This record gives sequence, structure tokens and C-alpha cells, in this order.
Amino acid sequence: MKSFWCAVAVLGFAAEAVVAQSPTLRPMTVDDGLRMVQVGEGLISPDGKSVLYSTSELDWARNRRKTTHFMIQATGGQPHRYIGEEGGNAFAFSPKGTYLSFLRRVEMAQQVFVMNLALGGEAVQLTSHPGGVASFQWSQDENRIFFLADEQRGKEEERAYKAGDDAVYVDEGPNGQVEGSWRALWQFDVKTRQESRVTEPNIIVGDFDVSPDGSRVIFTARFENRRNQIDLTEIYLVDVATKARRQLTHNRAPEGSLSFSPDGKSVAYVATDDGNWELRTRKIWVMNPETGEHRVVSAKFDGDLRQYYWSPDGRSFLFTGQEGTNSNLYRIDIATTAVSKLTNFTGSFNLSSLSRDGKQMVYSFSDLKTPGDLYCSPVDKLAPVRLTDANPWITKEIALASGQVIRWKGRDGREIEGILFLPSGYQAGRRLPVVLNIHGGPAALNDNSFRATYHIWAGLGFASLCPNYRGSSGYGEEFLRANMKDLGGGEFEDLMSGLDYVIAQGYVDPQKTAVRGWSWGGVLGSWTVTHTDRFKSAALGALVTDWIAEFANGFNYNLVRWYIGGPYWENPEGYRKASSLTSIKNCNTPTLVMHGAVDRTVSEPQSLTFFTALKDRGVPARYIRFPREAHGLREPRHQRLREIEEIQWIQKYTMGLDWKPWAAPLP
Repeated sequence: MKSFWCAVAVLGFAAEAVVAQSPTLRPMTVDDGLRMVQVGEGLISPDGKSVLYSTSELDWARNRRKTTHFMIQATGGQPHRYIGEEGGNAFAFSPKGTYLSFLRRVEMAQQVFVMNLALGGEAVQLTSHPGGVASFQWSQDENRIFFLADEQRGKEEERAYKAGDDAVYVDEGPNGQVEGSWRALWQFDVKTRQESRVTEPNIIVGDFDVSPDGSRVIFTARFENRRNQIDLTEIYLVDVATKARRQLTHNRAPEGSLSFSPDGKSVAYVATDDGNWELRTRKIWVMNPETGEHRVVSAKFDGDLRQYYWSPDGRSFLFTGQEGTNSNLYRIDIATTAVSKLTNFTGSFNLSSLSRDGKQMVYSFSDLKTPGDLYCSPVDKLAPVRLTDANPWITKEIALASGQVIRWKGRDGREIEGILFLPSGYQAGRRLPVVLNIHGGPAALNDNSFRATYHIWAGLGFASLCPNYRGSSGYGEEFLRANMKDLGGGEFEDLMSGLDYVIAQGYVDPQKTAVRGWSWGGVLGSWTVTHTDRFKSAALGALVTDWIAEFANGFNYNLVRWYIGGPYWENPEGYRKASSLTSIKNCNTPTLVMHGAVDRTVSEPQSLTFFTALKDRGVPARYIRFPREAHGLREPRHQRLREIEEIQWIQKYTMGLDWKPWAAPLP
């Protein structure tokens, strides 16, 4: 991997913002963050002896990240590269460990490939399904592969389509806002190489799981594709031999993460409710597929529940759970619904995979000063073996920020938690310029994990305040629902009271402030700068500023039901009040606005509208549109530009400086 060493060039940096650095360590740069190696999830073999994982490294010349796959013994040691340049995705060991399987693109379509682990050699293509395979799963006996595939047009229909007969009938058939496809479940016989359809046409199958004996498949499906009707998703059971389908749920709450019990007598799934789609914490439910009888088993865990796994005896679940800024491993006893905490990390634990007997696990771990890496350990007694050390240079070369969890009282007395980052060598009592970072979601959070951005800002002499305002995940259901029908109310107050707190504690200079955010961070950030002048600059991306104009363009189920309440023709005042554009005349904060040109989560004209209003009013503003980018920026050059432009903007309007960026990496 090439290293890009860049000198910091800051002209006229204010003396009071300078923080002493170790003579042997240097500040982190944007290019340091980009060149960090990212480690993917680890996949442990069924026998628990080997782990497959991937790394992603910057390829600046090609403006992308390059993925490489490795195999390593679960006891550690030297990894060896395992997949060639052709690569792949969706890796899975077959249940008995005979094959490593994955998807690889062939002639513009993904197909299933396998490698025989005992014989070795090159990967062999199994499927040749027209249009390709979307996802797949093995039967337990390794004789069949079940897969999802989009329905293809007939020859005449395809000819007409290529000739220009491609009008989209929105919200009709498989179409939503954009052109869609029906998606069916198929099975593939590994020995005969024959495939056959399992589900009928005109259905969109989502998640699925195969019973241990391979005779049944449980799946979620819809018969339309309207963007804001995900609550119409239901669970179905199909008999593979007869193709008979039976509906198991009848509600307005979407289900997912389906999983048969080891004995095939029960089915587990994740949903927030069994009646209507509610803004609630996700819960694990267990159902008898013969009777439809179901019950929630995870109600005693009030944090944010992540991926889960059955124990081999079917008596419990293992899952990753988020509580506050930390995540750990938990177990649920299905009979009693008792929850036990198996690890006690101060940081972010994420369970990646389990061996077939459930005794060995692979997990990733990160904290505020530790980049993510993979570890292997027994489940019942933690004894981690470190498998990767992807970025050893970080602690050897970089003067990292110090991060601490802080708590303060909101203006209504509610306790709010957040993370405060301070530069390396910070001297108590020195007041620093501060960047208020607003997370997205709004039901996301700032967790105890490594984020290069905050170390970069610390290297520039800034404090970073990262609040977990009401509506954030990981703090229980009541806190999650606390911003319902109160957009810009309690959320905004939580931000302001957090800023007041760090000012009162002597960390922050109240005259040197900035705010930044993306997605919901942009939404709440635009609200913030239209309701207070205490920020000297703002850098906001992928924002919504007019909820009525966004009604048909973005995903807004949550807005209609939870955050604003009702459609705009029934609640026009609620939509007007929640829109920062309504208060744009009050904004005097110099604002940098950014958006991806093909964003379909938040429509791009929303940012353009806000920028135009600022320009028309004479407020300093700049708008950057990123070609080819959706809701999150993927191209490294765009990522670098966004970070550099944010720093330049905030240095100029918060610090009054003509900041010069680091030299760009060579092609």
C-alpha cells in the first residue's frame, strides 16, 4: 500500500487554538484517514478452524478502494490470500464445510461460484441463471442451493425495451418510484446442475431461510413495490415439493432477519411490533409456523438489538446489543426471556460469525482510539486471539485525540449523553474552537468506535462535540420515541444544552463555533442555523429543508407516522413548522451545502433550494454537487474533497483563516 505523506500547512493559525503535540507524533490528515485499511467481517468455517476475511485499501489512481480476501487460522498466525483478482462477494461456507461459495459477476450478472476446500484449485461457476443471482443459501445436506433472482423480460419485451419502450408506470406492478422487478425464489441441484422455481410469478421475495431438512422455506414478500408501503411485507411459508404457499403474518409491521430453529419447529424473526409499524426498538420474535402462534422474547433488552444467532440446542439466542455508546455480546434464554451480558467491552463489539457448534466466534472490536480489527474467541469464556492488525502505524505515527463520554441535562431535565474529542496534549482550562457534529438517522448514534474525522479535527486544534440527542438508538424505547412530532424541538435543545455544557466546563470558546452534519445531521443542522446565530459557520450535506416538497420524492413513512404526523394535507402547519426553509430568513450563518447528484434517499433539489435561498439573501454560501454519488459518497476523490472543503470553510468563517490544504496524493 502506498503511503501519502503530507505536510500540514495552516497559515496564521491562532495561538490560542494550538495544542501541544508529542515531538514523535504528528497530526492526522484527511489523507491518513483515506489510506487506512478497512477490515471486513470475518467468516468462520463450520469446524471453527479457519476464518475468511477481506481488507479494503485505497487505490487513488483508480479512484476506488480495492478489496482483497484472506484466509487465516482461527488460532492466529500469518494470513494468506485466498481469492484471485476476480474477487467476489456474499461469501458463505457450505454447512458441512465442503465448499466456500460466493457470488461473482459474469457477463454483467452475478452467479454462484464454489471452491472445494479439500481439493483446492480454482473457483467453479455453478449457476448460469438469466439475469443473475441476487442472494443464495445452502441446504443443510449441501445438495441444493436456494437463491433469489429478478424476473427477466421475454425476448419481444426486451427488444421493445432496448428500442426505447421503457416508460415507467410508477407504483404499478413491481415498480416503485423507479423501475423495479419481480423477484422469485429458485432452487439449484448441485449434482444435476438443474434449477427450478419455488415461488410463483408476480411476487417480490425479500429475506428467506431454508428449513434444516430442506423441505420448506420461510420468506418475506410483497406483491407491490410502493416505497412507503414496506409495512405490507408479510411472512410466508412455502413447501418446496408442492409449491404450496401459506401466509403466516397478517399485520402492518414489516418483518425480517428470518431464521429456522435448529430442529425446524420454530421460526425467529425481527420486527418492532406485531400489529403496526411503530417507532420502537427492534425485537426478536419466535413463531410456531404450523399454528402462527408467536411471542416476543427480547422485550427485557431495551437497547438496540443487532444481528442474532440460534444456539445449536435451540434454547437461546446470541446477539450483539448496543447500550449507550458501547456494544457487547448478549444471550437470551428463550424459555424465560432472561437476558445475560456475556462481554463487558468499553467500545464497539460486533459479532461476525459462529462455528457450527456455536462454541467459537469471530468478532470485530473498535473504540475511540483503536481502529477496527478481527478477533477469535470461545463464546462462553472470552479468550480473544487477534487475527488482524490492519493499521499499526496509527498509534506509532499519529497524535490521536482523546475522547470521553460526557453527560448533561437537557432543558427539560432529561439526561443526554455524547462524546467529546479533545486534541492530543490538551491543557485543562484552554478554550478551543469547537465543531458540533450532528449524527444522521435520526435513530442512529455516536458510538465508541474509531472515526478518523474527529482525530483530523483534533490535529487542527478543534474540539469535537458529538451528542446523542433524543431520538438516538441505544438508549431505550422511550428515548428513541422522544422526538416524535417534535422535530427541531427537543433535539435542537439537546444540541444547545450540550454546547452550553462544554462551554461551562471550560473546554470551548463560545466565539469559535461550527456545526456539521449529513443526512438527518443536515436536516437538524439546517434547522439549527435557522434558529440560532451562535454558530460562525456550518457544513451540511444531504439535507431536507421543505418537507412538503419532499413528500413524494424521499422515503417518508417515518415522517408521516412518527416525526411529523399525518400527510401534509391533514397537517400543513406541522410540515411548515418542521421545515427549516420556513425560517430561512433568520439564517445568517455562512453555510457550505453538499449533495450527491443521484441521491434517492433525500432528493438533491432540497439542498439546492436551501443554498439558493441563502444566496438570494446575501448569506455566504457554497454548493457542491457530487456527480454519480447517492446518499453516501463512495468515490475517494469526492470523499477527500468533501473533507477538505469542510475544513477550509470552517477555518475561514469560524477562525478567520486562509487555511491551505495538504497537497493532494499523486495519481
